Amino acid sequence: MGGFVITGVPDRQTKFEGKITFYLVICAVIAATGGLMFGYDIGISGGVTSMDDFLLKFFPSVYNKKKHAKEDNYCKYDDHKLQLFTSSLYLAALVSCFFASAMCRRFGRKLTIQVSSIFFFIGVILNVQADGLHMLIAGRILLGIGVGFANQAVPLFLSEIAPFHIRGGLNILFQLNITIGILVANIVNYYASKIPLYGWKLSLGLAGVPALILCLGAFLITETPTSLIQHGRSADGLEVLKRIRGTHNVEAEFQEILQASEAASLVERPFMSIFHRSSFPQLVIGSLLQFFQQFTGINAIMFYAPVLFEAIGFKSNVSLLSAVTIGIVNLIGSVVSLLVVDKVGRKLLLLEGCLQMFLAMAAIGAVLVTNGQKNQALDSDSAMGVVIFAALFVTGFAWSWGPLAWLIPSEIFPLETRTAGYAVAVSSNMLFTFVIAQMYLSMLCHMRAGVFFFFSMWIAIMGIFVAVFLPETKNIPMDEMVSRVWKKHWYWKRYMDDGTRSLKMEALYDAYSY
Repeated sequence: MGGFVITGVPDRQTKFEGKITFYLVICAVIAATGGLMFGYDIGISGGVTSMDDFLLKFFPSVYNKKKHAKEDNYCKYDDHKLQLFTSSLYLAALVSCFFASAMCRRFGRKLTIQVSSIFFFIGVILNVQADGLHMLIAGRILLGIGVGFANQAVPLFLSEIAPFHIRGGLNILFQLNITIGILVANIVNYYASKIPLYGWKLSLGLAGVPALILCLGAFLITETPTSLIQHGRSADGLEVLKRIRGTHNVEAEFQEILQASEAASLVERPFMSIFHRSSFPQLVIGSLLQFFQQFTGINAIMFYAPVLFEAIGFKSNVSLLSAVTIGIVNLIGSVVSLLVVDKVGRKLLLLEGCLQMFLAMAAIGAVLVTNGQKNQALDSDSAMGVVIFAALFVTGFAWSWGPLAWLIPSEIFPLETRTAGYAVAVSSNMLFTFVIAQMYLSMLCHMRAGVFFFFSMWIAIMGIFVAVFLPETKNIPMDEMVSRVWKKHWYWKRYMDDGTRSLKMEALYDAYSY
């Protein structure tokens, strides 16, 4: 059955009915808690690695460098084992998202979400009980498996239950929860740093709260109509569709999902199909958006915000408080994105974000080049400038590349390659998150302020890519993306009509046309 690739549905611009129902909101809010797990971990890592008790227990050599009076400010945290503490999670997530893809396809999105919370919770227990570096890293690996499963299943779940006209906003609940998790983690770090000996345990242990909420909450949510229909439960899928749409007039949408599911059933090996010529546009866009998201430099700031601020001369508590400030503007930016993404579109937000991030990142580099010295703290005006520019950078990211790098890949793949294609996109994110997490402190040490110009260069490149190659997907049903987006794009349309679709597929489309 590998002799053809399904490339879309007929070009009929259907308008489906759908309300924002209470049950839809409940399902979306609970599922998006997977983002809370991910965000809390992003925020907690940098804060914990700046706590003296944590460093003394697991990374004594870093503790000694930190306390060395003449140590180069940019290099005090340059330690591969310390970076492995952060990055090991993302390496585990990279591998696990492929298993999560298979689980999504075979058992559904809901169960995959629930399994993610179980892995994450076990990882939290190991971290809190860790008495050595090996146990600490083992816990991080289990956290990474949980993150990989959640990041694979949650955005797909949100996109599939959402009415197409609010799909962007509903999907951004995932990113909104990531930003909430980061903010909560920064606040926890600020107060936990004042607790001697056990503050780091409190910071790491509270990661179990969102995992517990997600595990128990998963019993209250439904499987997506698409997944139910794909698994032969068409009657259940129709009833769920009526419930989450708040109307009985769902026949048009139901038939389109049914058609896509029938088409998807003809593809036995989706991971082979995504490398076919007609899947190339979605694969490139999905993977590059995730790659570019990491090379904005956002996680260099969010992972290590307290460490970064300490490296340029802030005191420990002040650096944690500065990280809280960054977390607040991150949350505000995500709310803005949620409110406007389905009105102004994806492409405009990405381009505006590129301009804002480029200017802010370059300004940080300029301040540090002008005023930063190896062994001296910044003066108060320069330090405040760094915080302000970092806040502007994070705001620009939060309403553009933060949510949209997750949203767009979750909505552009046809059903037959959706879980496999999204797994490749997520794995790209985890791979380059791992690279940044593992290398950033060393880059900061060796490149110093130049690291911010390095990321500025990448932001300029991604802005050009978006302007030239990214199509707009606002207000287009997921199962009509090929016919209404890819076949009409000036560049990507050349990959769509390659003559590989079989007569059997054409007959299938004709049978469901109406």
